[in-house]
Amino acid sequence: MITATEGFPLGLALLAGVGLGLFYFGGLWLTVQQLLTTRRPVALLLVSYVGRIGATLLGFYVVAGGHWERLLVCLLGFLIIKGILLWN
Repeated sequence: MITATEGFPLGLALLAGVGLGLFYFGGLWLTVQQLLTTRRPVALLLVSYVGRIGATLLGFYVVAGGHWERLLVCLLGFLIIKGILLWN
């Protein structure tokens, strides 16, 4: 049974995962949109990927705060956004 004091951080972790998913996949969408107009598409892809993955992993690390449950719920929020975006 999850108490209110345990559920609140998990709810915030879920929201953070949704936010991280929107950031990651929104950044990917913006990168793909720019590929046809940029003079250096490989550099754009590389910089975008490193930036997005670095910020996302840092976000997971901060949200988890040493609690595997928060990390798991954050990942769930991230995957929910991925599923929604793939479904549409």
